[in-house]
Amino acid sequence: MTRPRPSIGPALAGAVDLSALKQRPAAEAGGPASAGGPGVEITEANLEAEVLTHSGQVPVVVLLWSPRSDSSVALGQTLAGLANADAGKWSLATVNVDTTPRVAQMFGVQAVPTVVALAGGQPISSFEGSQPPDQLRRWIDSLLAATAGKLSGSGDPGQPEQVDPEVAQARALLDNGDFGAALNAYQAILDAQPNHAEAKGAVRQIAFLQRATAQRPDAVTIADAAPADIDAAFAAADVEILQQQVEAAFDRLIALVKRTAGDDRTRVRTRLIELFELFDPADPEVIAGRRKLANALY
Repeated sequence: MTRPRPSIGPALAGAVDLSALKQRPAAEAGGPASAGGPGVEITEANLEAEVLTHSGQVPVVVLLWSPRSDSSVALGQTLAGLANADAGKWSLATVNVDTTPRVAQMFGVQAVPTVVALAGGQPISSFEGSQPPDQLRRWIDSLLAATAGKLSGSGDPGQPEQVDPEVAQARALLDNGDFGAALNAYQAILDAQPNHAEAKGAVRQIAFLQRATAQRPDAVTIADAAPADIDAAFAAADVEILQQQVEAAFDRLIALVKRTAGDDRTRVRTRLIELFELFDPADPEVIAGRRKLANALY
C-alpha cells in the first residue's frame, strides 16, 4: 500500500506521513462550516483548526454520531437547525465514529450520540443520548451565556489562524528537520495539556522516526538470520515501516508473538500496538494486523 511521503525533510523520505501532525489553518481545508450548513465533518487532519482553534472564536458543539444510529441522525438534524437559527453565534461539527474512530477516542466516547461543547479549546459541557428540541435550545442558550464576552466571537474563516506560540515554535522546528528539539517542544505542550491532539500525535511519530532512522540499514537481514532475537526483530520492523513495507513489519512481529510467551510476548505485543498507532485505525493493513494479532494471542 503506497503512502504519501512526509513533507518535513529529505532524511525521512519514505517514512510514515506526518503531514497531519501540523494541522494547518482552516483556510486550507475550506474554513469552519457556516452556520447555515449541517456542520463541518471532523477528521484527524482538521480537528485542530475546525474544533480547537475555532472554539477560541465561538463555542463549537461537536456531535459524535454514527449513520447506523437513527437517533444520531435525528439529533444532527435538530442541532443543524439550531445552528442555522443562531447565525454564527456557535459552530456545529460532526464526528462519524465509524470512519474516524481515533478522533472519537480522543473525546472518550462511550455511546452515540454524544455531544461535547468546547470553548477556548477546552470541553465545557457534554451529554449522551437524544434530547428534545426545547431542551437542546436551553442547553445552547446556557453555552452562549457562559461564554459571552470570553471568546473573540468573529467566527470569520477569512481571519488568520491564531496559533499558540509554543505550537508555532514546535511546528517550525519540525519543518526545519530538528526532530530532537521538535520532540522536546511538543512534549512540553503535552505535559501542560495532556489531551492536546497535535502534540500527542507528534510525540508518538517523531519518537518513532528518531528511533527508526537510527537503525542499521541491514537490520532486516540480521533479523532474518536470527528469528528469535526480539531486539533484532524490532529494528527490522522499524526499517520495514520506513520503507513502507508495513504489512511485512506487522507480520514479522506477529510471528514473534506466536513464538514467545510471558514477558517476552508482552514486550512484542506492546511494540506491535505502538506501531499500529502510527497509522489511521481504519487503514486496512492496521485492521488486518490487529486481526492477526488477536488470532496469534487467542
